[in-house]
Amino acid sequence: MKNLITSSDQLTSKQKAAVLLMSMEVDVAAKIFKELDIKEVEQIAVEITNLRDISPQVVEEVIEEFYQLMTAQSYMVEGGIDYAQMLLEKSYGLEQAKEIIEKIRVLTTVRGFNILKKADPQQLANFLSKEHPQTIALILSHLPADTTAEVLNEFPEELRAETIMRIAKIGKVSPQLVNQIEHVVDQIAEATLSQNLAAQGGAQLVANILNKSNNQTAKAMLEAIEEKDFSLATEIKRLMFLFEDIVLIDDKGIQRILREVDKRDLALALKVSDEKIKQKIFKNMSERAASVVKEELEFMGPVKLKEVEAAQMRIVDIIKQLEEQEEIVIGGRGKEDIFV
Repeated sequence: MKNLITSSDQLTSKQKAAVLLMSMEVDVAAKIFKELDIKEVEQIAVEITNLRDISPQVVEEVIEEFYQLMTAQSYMVEGGIDYAQMLLEKSYGLEQAKEIIEKIRVLTTVRGFNILKKADPQQLANFLSKEHPQTIALILSHLPADTTAEVLNEFPEELRAETIMRIAKIGKVSPQLVNQIEHVVDQIAEATLSQNLAAQGGAQLVANILNKSNNQTAKAMLEAIEEKDFSLATEIKRLMFLFEDIVLIDDKGIQRILREVDKRDLALALKVSDEKIKQKIFKNMSERAASVVKEELEFMGPVKLKEVEAAQMRIVDIIKQLEEQEEIVIGGRGKEDIFV
C-alpha cells in the first residue's frame, strides 16, 4: 500500500497540477485541459490516475500555492517585481514573499529557456547578436550544445570568437547579471513565441487540426473550404497528411514506417483502403509478413469505422514523427522536388 502524501513538498510540479485539476469542477478542469498542449494533457492525466493517497491538507497547500503564484503574477503585471514583492510582504511576510517571487522567476525563466531550445537558430542569433557577449554566453551555456553551435555559426566571426571565449570562462554570476539574463530570455521567448504562433496560424493551423481529425471529418471540412476558396484548400492539403497519402512515400520510407507500425493497426487501417494502398504496403513487406497481414484481413470480422480511423491516425502520427525527424520524405507536399 502506498504511503499517504502529507505535504505538498513531496509532489512534483506535474503532480501539483494534477492535484489542482482534481480539486476543480469537471467542466472547469476540462476547459483548462483544452488550453494545454496534448503532451501536457497526457502527462497530467497519468498523474491524476496515479495520485490516490493524498491528505486534504496537501490539497489545500497546493491550492494556496497556486493562489499565491497567481496573485504574485497579477502584481508583477500591474507594477513590476519590486511592487509585487512589496504587496506580498504585506500579505505573507518578508520570507514567504521572497519565496513566492523566486518561484515565479524560476518558472518564467525555465519556460523562457524551454521556448529558446525550440527556436530557429538563425532567429535566435538575430535576437542575441544585439546583446552583450557575456549575456549571450550565459544564455547559450544553458542551451543544448548543438543549438549553441548552430547559433554561433550565424554570428559574425568577431562576436563568435568573443562569445565562445566567455562561455569557456564562465564562473560565478552576479545577481544583477542574472536579472539582466532573465529579462533578455523573457523578451526573446516572448518574441519567438509570437512569431511561432503567427507561423502556425492560417493554413498550417487548419492542417494540424485536420490531421488530428478522422478521415471522414477531415475530407468534409476540406471540401467545404474548397467550395469557397480552392487555392486555400490546395495549400492546406499540401501541409497535411491523410492515410491515403501513404502512396506518396517512396519504398524506402514505407519500409522504415512499417518497422514502427503495430501489425494489428496495419490490418485495421487497410480494412477499407483501396487496392493501390494495399499493393504499396505489401510490396514493401517480406512475403511472410505480408501473408500474416493478409490472413488477418481475410479472417477479420466486421469492425467499427471509428476503430479503422483510429488505427489510420496512429499510423499517420508515426509518419509525421518520422518526417519531422527527417527519416522519411513525403512527395507532393509543396516542397522542392529532390533529385538524386
